[in-house]
Amino acid sequence: MPAREELPDTLKRSPKKAQDTFLKTHDSAVDQYGEGERAHRTAFAAVKHSFEKIGDHWETKEQKGPSDEGRAGKTAGGVDANASKAHLLDVAKRLDVTGRSRMTKPELVDAIRKANDRETRRARQ
Repeated sequence: MPAREELPDTLKRSPKKAQDTFLKTHDSAVDQYGEGERAHRTAFAAVKHSFEKIGDHWETKEQKGPSDEGRAGKTAGGVDANASKAHLLDVAKRLDVTGRSRMTKPELVDAIRKANDRETRRARQ
């Protein structure tokens, strides 16, 4: 079991509930699948059900549910791809995404994912 100190950086900067979700699911997945990437992916999938990645941390979603549903195997990197366009525009504004008002919903999801990745890299430095 990863200790709270061994959590991924984005979860260290997130609410305790997100951390607890990851740790509890990871423990269960290790029991079922063994230690490794599969347990880690399973734990993040559980986090994505109730949280979305905003910048360098995870925040509670307005509605629970899979973030990446309907994306044909592609991941949105923690962005709630099923959220309304208004919500995505709000997140893009918080992340200072330029050109957001002219973007389609899929373009917003991709731009937010890229902005999140930038913020995470910046926070690690």
